Amino acid sequence: MTTEGTSTVDSSAEDPTRRVDIEKTTTATYFQEPPDGGFDAWVSVFGCFLVYFCTLGLINAFGEFNVFYTNDYLSNYPATLISMIGALQVFVLYLLGAWVGPLFDAFGPRYLIPLSGLVVVFALCMLSITQPHHIWQQYLAQAVLLNGAAAFSFYPSMAVIGHWFKRRAAYALGFVVAGSGVSGIVFPIMISKLLPKIGFAWTVRVCALIVLVCYIIATFTIKTYRPTKPLPDSVFKILDFSAFRDLRFTFFTVGAWLSMFSVFNPYFYIAEYSTAMQGPSGLSAYLLAIICAVSIFGRILPGLVADKWGRFNTIIVSTAASGILVLALWYTSASPANNVAFAVLYGFASGPIFTLMPGCVATISPIEKIGARIGILFAVLSTGALAGSPIGGIFVKSKDRESFDHLILYTGITALAGSFFFVLARLQCDKKLFAAV
Repeated sequence: MTTEGTSTVDSSAEDPTRRVDIEKTTTATYFQEPPDGGFDAWVSVFGCFLVYFCTLGLINAFGEFNVFYTNDYLSNYPATLISMIGALQVFVLYLLGAWVGPLFDAFGPRYLIPLSGLVVVFALCMLSITQPHHIWQQYLAQAVLLNGAAAFSFYPSMAVIGHWFKRRAAYALGFVVAGSGVSGIVFPIMISKLLPKIGFAWTVRVCALIVLVCYIIATFTIKTYRPTKPLPDSVFKILDFSAFRDLRFTFFTVGAWLSMFSVFNPYFYIAEYSTAMQGPSGLSAYLLAIICAVSIFGRILPGLVADKWGRFNTIIVSTAASGILVLALWYTSASPANNVAFAVLYGFASGPIFTLMPGCVATISPIEKIGARIGILFAVLSTGALAGSPIGGIFVKSKDRESFDHLILYTGITALAGSFFFVLARLQCDKKLFAAV
């Protein structure tokens, strides 16, 4: 009896016909249409929202760290070198995208999310014990370790949306990316209030506690809808360089790369600009929070428009509007009222850039290559993010209006250049002017 049972199990396990059937079933499940909603889908959106709250949100809040570092903690270093911390954050986060995507496809979020969260919290704890006037410590803890770990939850949180949504993908991703806008309200205000009272070390530890709670919730709420896939057997299969043969993808990547040169500058410099123009005031601490607060709506509402009128059309309008606002408002006046008006309008106009880039790539890519192409897009964008803000910092040679005007001109012109290449990519998709692309 035992021998027969063993023989039956062995023969079925080795049956090539059965193995082929299993592979076909797995492939069919992977390519099946997402449900576009449901309890598990929206619970996963909430978990991904919390991950963005802790990852991209901390980057958006760097403006407040920048003010503290420049005026106190790292005051013996030039502004450009300090701003490089923020730029390196984005660079590390984006650069790892090309490799994290295949890991997510192979292992899912079950291991990546909690492990990423533990290392992010550890990095914040290490940041809390860094010493003043030793900038290499902030570089290692805040820029490299924190964001290197964050990448392993940032990209899975983006990819999970594609598992659950198709027609409403831009709308759902807008809620996820809004997490960074919410944390852009919470962290800058909290940091500015806590620093004078409890000091740098305990302020960062409070941030670490919030991040830990968010990651615990995200670990139990983020789920996948499609089965896992094996890891590619070659680095050339991970990095889909063949994507650049498609002019749509090439033009879009150039436009996104130029946008990276500009989009973070107001987030990183508006508080410092306000302080330089009006002196230290309560308004300076709130300008970054205002941008991030309004960007919540700028990341959710355009998703509804994009799903109906076209993702390319929406990102073109938003990027062009961002550049125009920089030149028409931020450049023309340094008054407090003007700064508030710019913060409100720019927060809304710049929001769709973060939300719609993955959706635009998905629109022009085969379903089996979406993850790889989004990964290589962000790997390319990492260089723009690394160079953009530090180049802007070079213009700020002194804390006067003329220096900041050079920064603002650079920001506005590169934003408009990015929108131009988005137009070229859109025309490669469909030359009809009013087509929903």
